[in-house]
Amino acid sequence: MPETPKVPVVDLHGVCRRYGVDPPVEALRGVDLRVWPGEWVAIVGPSGSGKSTLLNIVGCLDHPTSGSYSFYGIDVARLSDKQRAGLRSRDIGFVFQSFHLLSHRTVVENVMVSEVYRRQSRRGRRERAKAALDKVGLGHRADFLPTRLSGGERQRAAIARALMGAPRVLLCDEPTGNLDSATTATLLDLFAELNTQGLTILMITHEHEVADRARRHVGIVDGVLTETT
Repeated sequence: MPETPKVPVVDLHGVCRRYGVDPPVEALRGVDLRVWPGEWVAIVGPSGSGKSTLLNIVGCLDHPTSGSYSFYGIDVARLSDKQRAGLRSRDIGFVFQSFHLLSHRTVVENVMVSEVYRRQSRRGRRERAKAALDKVGLGHRADFLPTRLSGGERQRAAIARALMGAPRVLLCDEPTGNLDSATTATLLDLFAELNTQGLTILMITHEHEVADRARRHVGIVDGVLTETT
């Protein structure tokens, strides 16, 4: 039996994003990007280059002014707002530079919040959250408050929250921006392990040392994407 062809996780073609009208700001200019299942792609560029705009479009938090975007073969432009929200909550995990943890909730409760937003069954939720924390090496901190964690541990908690529900792709927005070099190296080891297990990762960063850990590099300057070696 012939092998079923792979479908890209992310397929952007000619994507532009303009803001305002007088004069418009060109955040993205004719972006073409195809990300395959199991890839770890780093998008590298300076502040204001369009990195976050690109990630917001891929994460269905924003939409292109022109061009097309398909997620696993689904034309995102044809989806309703409710369908886009469903795709985002079901298939996409987000990790941000700021950890966005609730300081008055324990680590495991912060991870459980992910399923609350997805409106998944309560049954087994705590166990699934603990399993996600074990996966990132933070199971022993499950009942701590985030204020008692180091920066690296808080980012691991945020990653565990993003992994709840087994997303198809993990989108990381400057995930090491608030961490020291030793903690950054440990966190990148975790990303490498998750990628080896088959998770697709799309990460934006302005640090070439961080990008070097990814399997593929893409540069962005003034909204223009360039494949690099």
